[in-house]
Amino acid sequence: MAKLYFRYGAMGCGKTMQLLQVAFNYEERGHQVCVMKPKTDTKNGEKLLTRIGPERETDLCFDKKTDLFKEVAEKYAGVACVLVDEAQFLTKEQVDQLLQITIQLDVPVMAYGLRLNFRQEDGGFEGATRLLQIAHDIEEIKTICECGHKATMNCRFLNDKLVTTGPDVLIDDGTSKIEYRALCPACFYKYLKEAKQC
Repeated sequence: MAKLYFRYGAMGCGKTMQLLQVAFNYEERGHQVCVMKPKTDTKNGEKLLTRIGPERETDLCFDKKTDLFKEVAEKYAGVACVLVDEAQFLTKEQVDQLLQITIQLDVPVMAYGLRLNFRQEDGGFEGATRLLQIAHDIEEIKTICECGHKATMNCRFLNDKLVTTGPDVLIDDGTSKIEYRALCPACFYKYLKEAKQC
């Protein structure tokens, strides 16, 4: 039976790069894949772009109302694998639809995304929470902090200051410097202390 996989990690750990590698491996062997991402991820339009260069157009860019099971069943019948980038932005229902793809269509689904939001809560990402609850296979993709230790926390910096409040999705409007960094817990608390002293 096909499985639903959730591959999560802090920002910059190479989730999209791994997704593109999996797509390449399938296609190099003559198999078709369906690569998708939510429209919530506005960077790069409908492309998947990695920090180190490789990129790819998505097959499906969907919104929160899209029935992913229906889309795959009707438009991508016969694919060998479904690959989802930025899976944290999925709705609970869409994660359930991905599971339905594995059960009813017998197609493996690999979802890549963040586990926690910048407030260090899973409640900010409905898709990640549901994937942690029902995925057949869960694996962390590791990266390192600026200090060299394992990074586990996704942190938002606004004008070079750590912030822990605000909307889950913050679009860069050009008036403020918005940056995300993956930090270890020790560095997170160091920056948090500095932010509180300002």
